[in-house]
Amino acid sequence: MRALPASVGAVAAGAALAAPFFLDRGALNDLWSLALGVILASAWNLLGGFAGQVSLGYSAFLGIGAYTTVLLSLRGVDPFLTLPLGALLAALFSVVIGLPAFRLRGPYFTIATIGVGEAVRVSAASVSFTGGSSGLRMPAGSFDFQLNYYSMAILAILAVALSAFVRRSAFGHALAAIRQDIDAAESLGVNSTRFKLAAHALSAAVVALAGSLYAINFQYIAPGSVFDFRMSLSIVLMPIVGGVGTVVGPVLGALVFSTLQIKLLAIPALRDAYLLLYGGLLILVMLYEPKGLVGLWLRLTARLRSSVPAPGPEVPDAG
Repeated sequence: MRALPASVGAVAAGAALAAPFFLDRGALNDLWSLALGVILASAWNLLGGFAGQVSLGYSAFLGIGAYTTVLLSLRGVDPFLTLPLGALLAALFSVVIGLPAFRLRGPYFTIATIGVGEAVRVSAASVSFTGGSSGLRMPAGSFDFQLNYYSMAILAILAVALSAFVRRSAFGHALAAIRQDIDAAESLGVNSTRFKLAAHALSAAVVALAGSLYAINFQYIAPGSVFDFRMSLSIVLMPIVGGVGTVVGPVLGALVFSTLQIKLLAIPALRDAYLLLYGGLLILVMLYEPKGLVGLWLRLTARLRSSVPAPGPEVPDAG
């Protein structure tokens, strides 16, 4: 079971990198959206899945990365050179808001992150250097879809690899201890605040990188798009539906969400119904399989193994 996801992941990564050689632009756009979902879900899972800290404010980090890229590009900086700065600013911002927010636990922390995300959105819409509610457009000549596609695909591969590495590391074990029982972890010497801040900063940096590539691809951003609460909600729902706290779960959740969103966008009457569908999926997961699609797969394989009769003792040949 452990080797299967790694082998499948290697094949999927190779297919994603080879896709521009045999797929048309429409299919590549869909793969780009899938890669974006994988990055956002895997990054959120570092804090929300491994450490059990459910944040609903991750669109703030996406927007920080996007606005950093657009603002610097308008001043003549190469868009791809702005990615590290956007990631750094998002990580610093995550520490600033994390220091007071991580004093809260459970739903109080979640509510606080909603407030932070909405405050950032309102602030971005109220100041002039961000273009206000009208947003900003990237400078002409800054769009190269093939380069952007490869950048997003490679970042998705690295995000999944980072998730796998963190889960197996001492850092990941400390986050798991915090998720299971924060008081017991602290009594054993785990500095919960430091580890949560580190996971928050790491995930925020990855999301900001995706936000920069988002801005480069769409060539236009506004507070209502990159700082949208619905974006934060989608980021949370993907790993929950796929399997929170696992490596492959966010990937499965992103696959389901991107597929549903593409199908819904093709039907004008259902374009605004995706949150209703996502909410229905969340209810089904929480009621019947809290471990998501990964848990469903494990349950089915366990049932299949138990239904296969064990081989009986060999009967010696009488002849």
